Amino acid sequence: MLPVIALVGRPNVGKSTLFNLLTRSRDALVADVPGLTRDRQYGFGKLGPRPYVVVDTGGLDGSDTGIMGLMAKQTLKAFAEADAAILLVDGRAGLTAADQSIAQQLRRAGKPLYVAVNKTEGMMSDMITGEFHALGLGEPQAIAAAHGSGVGDLIELVLAALPPDSDAPAATDQRTHVAVIGRPNVGKSTLINRLLGEERLVTYDEPGTTRDSIFVPFERDGHAYTLIDTAGVRRRARVHEAVEKFSVIKTLQAIDRAQVVIVLLDASEGVAEQDASLLGLALDRGRALVIAVNKWDGLHKDQRDNTRRLIDVKLPFLDFVRLHFISALHGTAIGDVMASVDEAHAAANREMATPDLTRVLESAVVQHQPPLVRGRRIRLRYAHQGGRNPPVIVIHGNQTEEVPDAYRRYLEGTFRKAFDLYGTPVRIEFRTGRNPYAERRKKLTPKKAMIARRQRRIQKKKKK
Repeated sequence: MLPVIALVGRPNVGKSTLFNLLTRSRDALVADVPGLTRDRQYGFGKLGPRPYVVVDTGGLDGSDTGIMGLMAKQTLKAFAEADAAILLVDGRAGLTAADQSIAQQLRRAGKPLYVAVNKTEGMMSDMITGEFHALGLGEPQAIAAAHGSGVGDLIELVLAALPPDSDAPAATDQRTHVAVIGRPNVGKSTLINRLLGEERLVTYDEPGTTRDSIFVPFERDGHAYTLIDTAGVRRRARVHEAVEKFSVIKTLQAIDRAQVVIVLLDASEGVAEQDASLLGLALDRGRALVIAVNKWDGLHKDQRDNTRRLIDVKLPFLDFVRLHFISALHGTAIGDVMASVDEAHAAANREMATPDLTRVLESAVVQHQPPLVRGRRIRLRYAHQGGRNPPVIVIHGNQTEEVPDAYRRYLEGTFRKAFDLYGTPVRIEFRTGRNPYAERRKKLTPKKAMIARRQRRIQKKKKK
């Protein structure tokens, strides 16, 4: 599975800033206020030589009472889940007793631990990091999370010491890997058991045992799949209550392993914030999606209408995803879900020829031209495919860096409709060609530039 890296340290040393940089997001709240992060934040690491899961934690200050004590418990849980940790310290504040206490506490776990000395911009790194050798955790790394300085070297160092990601599907594996994710007790294991036709996921573990995702191969209607369940292991004492323990990290790892993700919602509870968060993570990872609303048979008409309304209001950004109302317990509409899985997987891996993409682009531009930028029209010339799973469409032209988000969404919808790309995200990349006249024009005075334009017009008329 993906390696997990936890960010730990005192409050206000820059953990959330580093988290946002590593995940290239703004998911973690950042402000000059100690203790702002109180719960764990999870995300996919995008800076570095390979993917990983990064966990932002609340600050530690040695206290075990009140809100700081609760934050410490959350942080220690995150450290227990991680494969390695980065201990952030403040280079401007220098080494503190709290830093030493935290290092001593974390060292007992025996996991790889690295010291990152933050806020070192404009300083001599050797002088700033020198005193942090006293922590006894190897060579401290000088970084500036706010500016990104030194962060790339830091993450390469951390990842180099971790084992390779060995659970990726083999290139020869023709099975469609499908992850079933959702909040506790929405019926994930029930759905998989219904698909398998047997009670296969009733398993047990002892308290404190690490929970892994369960990979279950099966075939249906001539198609081969591997189902990934993230909630099939439950504590023996609670199995009779059907209470499933939820692990965000295991869910993120399952999303990474999957080609298609089925997000299961509870019809009686509508769309919770955690549901939207899970969907956003799967979308961010570029995974094909299917949404299944479970326990639909237990609702009366008013409740069903309300649930549909909530889905429309809270998930408008997923209008391209197939939505199914099912009963995992009774098997209602299960076949439709798997049909959408096949459709989404095919769409995510669709081959699109350059002439076809360019023809659709030209038609889209004719129907709705890009806006003017400083009096000049954005020119989009041709398109080609830049990747699959998810489909990436690369569009070349002039001033493409100025294309507004609204026009990007318009093009995305146009390509989706033209190539039947439903169930998968579509990523559009714009590239601007080098203008051979740009440097020349910079050197011309306004008067000379006007004369040059006039001469070009005359030349064009002569050619005609």
